[in-house]
Amino acid sequence: MTALRGQVGGEISVEMDAAPGIDLTKILAEMREQYESLAEKNRRDAEQWFFSKTEELNREVAINTEQLQSGKTEITELRRTIQSLEIDLQSQLSTKAALEGTLADTEARYGTQLAQLQMLITGVEEQLAELRCDMERQNHEYRVLLDVKCRLEQEIATYRRLLEGEDAQCVRG
Repeated sequence: MTALRGQVGGEISVEMDAAPGIDLTKILAEMREQYESLAEKNRRDAEQWFFSKTEELNREVAINTEQLQSGKTEITELRRTIQSLEIDLQSQLSTKAALEGTLADTEARYGTQLAQLQMLITGVEEQLAELRCDMERQNHEYRVLLDVKCRLEQEIATYRRLLEGEDAQCVRG
């Protein structure tokens, strides 16, 4: 450039009438400011969205944790209840078995006693039948004897009358 200047040698002054220049720095600064403002707004919106979603998830986690704990507690209580009921069932079953055994023994004992009583009743009924027969026979014999007695008394009365009648004739005669 120095060599060229030396060759040209003279001074040239150029003036230009041009429209004022566009200040690109200012425009870039404004664009940068808008971009940064928009980026800051998006960052705040994203942060707010993130915090709200995080809070929502934390609430859901807390609720689900509480429900899970409640469910675990309920399951534990239900297991205890089931165990208690199974123990009660076993106790009731053994009581039932014992009572059934006692019932069977009682039925057998009373069955034996009933058979013995039935044999006694049958014996007493047979004795009663024999007594009835004896009583009927004795009643018949008593009637026969009573009838004989009545006839004998009639005969005696007749003989007395006859004897008294003969005595009376003998005394008169």
